[in-house]
This record gives sequence, C-alpha cells and structure tokens, in this order.
Amino acid sequence: MQDPSAALQRAYETLAATYEANRGQFDLSAILADLIARLPERGRLLDLGCGTGEPVARAFLDRNWSVVGVDFCAAMLELAARHCPEMERIQADMRSLDFAPGQFDAITLVYSLFHVPWPEHPALFARFYDWLKPNGLLLFTYATADYTDQERFAGFKTFMDQELPYSHTTPAGLFDQLSDAGFAIEKAETHDIGGERFLWVLARA
Repeated sequence: MQDPSAALQRAYETLAATYEANRGQFDLSAILADLIARLPERGRLLDLGCGTGEPVARAFLDRNWSVVGVDFCAAMLELAARHCPEMERIQADMRSLDFAPGQFDAITLVYSLFHVPWPEHPALFARFYDWLKPNGLLLFTYATADYTDQERFAGFKTFMDQELPYSHTTPAGLFDQLSDAGFAIEKAETHDIGGERFLWVLARA
C-alpha cells in the first residue's frame, strides 16, 4: 500500500470540526477505566494520535498524570490545546518520533494505529516496548475483518464522509508481531462503539 500519510493528514484536517461535534458518540469510559485500574496512581502517558485530547488524554490528566499527545493534524492539536492545555503537544507522524528508553508508564493508540500500513507495525511495536517502563502497558485499537470484510486489508474506508486509509493483518499475525517485540498480551476484546466494531488490545511490556 502506498504511504497514506499525506492523504490521511488532509482528511483529518477536514474532519476535525466534524469529529469534535460527534466525539460524544464514542463512549470509551469502560475501556479507559479498565486501563487506569491496571496502572499506578500517577505516571506518564504517551497518547499517539491524540486528536482533540478527549477522552483519553483528559482522563489521565484529570488523575494528575503527565501526558504527551502526538498528532500530525494541526487542526486536531488546536482543539486539544483548548480541551487539554496542560498536555504536552507534539505535531508529528508517530513513525518519526524518538524518545529515550523507559519514559512512559502507558502508551495509547486509540483509532490511530490502523491508519499506518501494517507491515510497519513491528518496527513501531519494538519502539513502543523500548519507550515503556518495565511492566508498562500498551493499549490500541485494531481493525479486523469485522470492519473491512477482509482477513488482511490495505485500502480506504469512509468515516464521517472522509476516505481514510486502513491497514491490518490477521489477529494471529498481529499477536505474533507483539510477541516478537517482547509484549505479553493481557486482553484482546472486540467492542462495538459508535456503530463501529474494532479489536481492542492491551499488552504489557
């Protein structure tokens, strides 16, 4: 699949206001509560594809965590500056980031990882493992055949009237990628949220 980053960035710049108006239909409260219950009372979160900062970053900031939010869409980060002014915001492609080892207690990628071509995921997982503290947690949303109707997929799907790139391998292939990077899978559950069905994966470094 051709690198979708330029088209994706344009789409999300257009999508920002619509996404902001509709974010309430995506209730992640139970998923975030489960994640938070497994983590220390205080810590540092890396939120990749942070969007407007709600609800993920906001949930952690409200618990006095330090949060670094990364998004390559300037319009989303402008909204995040309003919702989460105390969050450190970085405008970048997640694949270009470089952090020192052991910087974070948790890393989240909510509705973002599946926009990156799946053959690039192993390199990202290896970096996430390096950036996490020992026993740190990784939570991410993953597309499957439930969403694309294909076991493996590299193409475009329509979301809020925008054509967005999606990419995934099989769940078994994904789990092998995570294991190869050093992660142990704690949970992998399918959830229907906002009319969409995705696999939510929780893995421990």
